[in-house]
Amino acid sequence: MTTRPATSSTTSSIPWYLALGRRFATLWVMKMIGTTVGISGFFVLYFWVMHNPPSEPTVMPLTPIDHWVGVSDDAMLLYGSLWFYISLAPAFAKDKAELWACARDAAIMAGVGLAVFWLFPTTVPVFPVDWSQYPALQFLKATDVGGNAFPSLHVAFAVLTAVLLERQLRSVEAPLWVRALNLLWALGIVYSTLATRQHVLLDVLGGSLLAAAVSRAGSTRSRLVLTQA
Repeated sequence: MTTRPATSSTTSSIPWYLALGRRFATLWVMKMIGTTVGISGFFVLYFWVMHNPPSEPTVMPLTPIDHWVGVSDDAMLLYGSLWFYISLAPAFAKDKAELWACARDAAIMAGVGLAVFWLFPTTVPVFPVDWSQYPALQFLKATDVGGNAFPSLHVAFAVLTAVLLERQLRSVEAPLWVRALNLLWALGIVYSTLATRQHVLLDVLGGSLLAAAVSRAGSTRSRLVLTQA
């Protein structure tokens, strides 16, 4: 009589939401402090670069899709939700190695984006919009003047987070509706960058390509580490 070997998977023996809970509880103080410091540091650099361009920013051209997407006051909620959304991937990191990988990829992506902003300053066009008709967007327009346009790091961070969360949700065998919600949230944030007129389509495409490149490189590094281990 042969016995079936015990599985080493921890996710198959407990519900997916409990597995996520375990991930969340792991190193939670380090995650909280690291995420707060990382986002705060990014904002300092982001606004310094935006307000101190070495040359006159290039105005990004519009496409038919930019004209098709209407301005939406409600999109501000999705736009602002990015800063909670991006905290989820490090929050659900299962150990220090995965947490470090999240931080590394985010730092590389931010560094590349800020370097491009500095070397090739860009801005969105001045849209013929009466912003007083959109109260939720007025504060955004007063603080973020539409510089640092290409590539859109708002989009890049949303796309990278969606990829990282998808891997984490698969690892705990989360149901399809949860994974679909992750994708829809990311797509909603991407849409909001156009609907708030903070970015144009070319910025969105640039941010998406940047996130895809960083994500692919990070995945390749992780596979090499596992192979060498």
